[in-house]
Amino acid sequence: MADLPQANTQGLDHLPSAILATILTKLDVPSICSVASTCKTFKICASQILSFLPNFHLLDIAPSMDLLKPLLPLNPHIQSIKVDCTRLDDSSIDYLLRPSLQDLCLQNCSDFSGKLLAEVGGRCKHLRSLCLTSVADKRGRSIDVSDLEELLSGCTQLETLILTFDVSIFPRHNFSRIWALASIYLTHLEIGYISAVMVTELLSPTLGPHSSSNIRPSILPKIQNLCLSVDYITDTMVSTISKSLVSLTHLDLRDVPIIEPTFTFDLTNSGLQQINPHGKLKHLSLVRSQQFVGTYFKRVNDLGILLMADRCSSIESIYLGGFCRVTDTGFKTILHSCSSLFKLSVSHGTQLTDLVFHDMYATSLSLTHVSLRWCNLLTNLAVRRLASNMDLSVLDLRDCRNLGDEALRSINTLPKLKTLLLDGSDISDMGLSYLTKGVIGSLVSLSVRGCKRLTDRCVSFLFDGTFNKELRELDLSNLPNLSDASVLSLARSRVQILELRMRQCPLIGDTSVMALASMLVDEGTWHGSCLRVLDLYNCGGITSLAFRWLKKPYFPRLRWLGVTGSLNRDLVDAIARSRPFLHVALRGEELGSNQWDNVDDIYVHGYEEVDELEQWLLEYDNGTDDDEEMEDAENIADMMA
Repeated sequence: MADLPQANTQGLDHLPSAILATILTKLDVPSICSVASTCKTFKICASQILSFLPNFHLLDIAPSMDLLKPLLPLNPHIQSIKVDCTRLDDSSIDYLLRPSLQDLCLQNCSDFSGKLLAEVGGRCKHLRSLCLTSVADKRGRSIDVSDLEELLSGCTQLETLILTFDVSIFPRHNFSRIWALASIYLTHLEIGYISAVMVTELLSPTLGPHSSSNIRPSILPKIQNLCLSVDYITDTMVSTISKSLVSLTHLDLRDVPIIEPTFTFDLTNSGLQQINPHGKLKHLSLVRSQQFVGTYFKRVNDLGILLMADRCSSIESIYLGGFCRVTDTGFKTILHSCSSLFKLSVSHGTQLTDLVFHDMYATSLSLTHVSLRWCNLLTNLAVRRLASNMDLSVLDLRDCRNLGDEALRSINTLPKLKTLLLDGSDISDMGLSYLTKGVIGSLVSLSVRGCKRLTDRCVSFLFDGTFNKELRELDLSNLPNLSDASVLSLARSRVQILELRMRQCPLIGDTSVMALASMLVDEGTWHGSCLRVLDLYNCGGITSLAFRWLKKPYFPRLRWLGVTGSLNRDLVDAIARSRPFLHVALRGEELGSNQWDNVDDIYVHGYEEVDELEQWLLEYDNGTDDDEEMEDAENIADMMA
């Protein structure tokens, strides 16, 4: 009995290695690396289990080849690899491609050539899911159509294929022939950019541009989910897709015109009438982007929406972007015809008014996601009607400039709301205070970017007291009256914010950075806040002093940092070298991990001051002494001040 207290003080590292290995296999790769940094026993065990882990997912950071090697040893059991390839190239193909793989996701492959596609087809014969993004985006890299042919002919078991790069560069004359080699099991296809003509020729029952009297068998016979970015959404393309893909349940089309479309290369009422002839469609997205030219679907009106809604009565999710001639009559038709609808998104609805939602209580709808972006005729009354949907979890009202404080009073009654986006609206500090009486307790993401009337008081309202413990993403960008005082209030609250954006706030300065760096959460055991994204681009008060607080051990979880590129470039470069897993954005680009992140799935782990994942990986890096480089950069900045 005397030995009992001593036995109870023994840690997990005293367990048999087999039991330790079993425990560690339940963790993801970042967590395994974190555990490995705590003691020698765990480090040895982690090195061993990496040789038989079935899944290797590392999208949080962008490892170099030197850092990837010890993490991806020979492993005949591995079935899934997901990696951010920003710092990798063709030389890493041997480590990434394994014959046993069934799931492969390689993001940001800009430094790879088309060889990656060919090698995937040659080495990964059992793949069921493949995602390759930004392949050969860098200058000097290229993809040949033969690379795509090798991929499609080699991966005959594919069920999901995502290629988010430009395939319109391939010659049209044999493009359809190559896709005839695609897996007959393919149900999900996403292509980053393709011309409407190529889509039509690909799915047409003839042989393509040089058609003959012979009719070929259907290409992609089992496709259920199709997501394409094209030059123009046309009647011909929509009709061909709708008729050829008999199992289609999800159709997502986005076009990016560079000039105003002609009648032949545009969507009209006739094209909308062709959608969903087989009655299986559950999700429909038709969006015209204003990225290059401010153009809309000018040949579609209420009649086209009426004809489409008649065929889409069982649809569950719809997104219409750029339908400038559709009025309240057309949008109301959707709400009253589609009884199963729970996601409604409309952008650039220039004629959408409050009347659309006037009699929502008369419908059987229970909307959970509503996005009404750039619908400038909406007022507080529309939000009051929408608030009757008590199951709303996402409400996007960005750039609805006539919304004010009364809208927030209605929003406060939504008990399940997790995401609220109010960019550019006419709300005030007092309006935000209404949220503290209810909905603030459930919010995970809040954006008030560009709400010019807001001041420091809005942050005090949100974080003083114990109103909110769930908020993880906060966007306070482009608020001219926001100062360091607001950030001090945020830091005192100890709320575990993961993403904080304060770009283009002229009064935000060094004090804000120091306050966030000194922030304590989790009962004071976690220094430097839990921020993963910090956007300080074009903040007027940021000087070289702030950069000294961006060094380790401060901000241990930071993965994305936005600053002004011309400000203290030597210090910025030194930070980037000393923190190799930190994405530093200098040109004002938007920050974030990726567009498929879900705020409902946020997981917060109680890390220590030091980033254990970096510590584990950097043991294999033989680079220069980055701390000395940082000090040199600081000295230069001091001399120039």
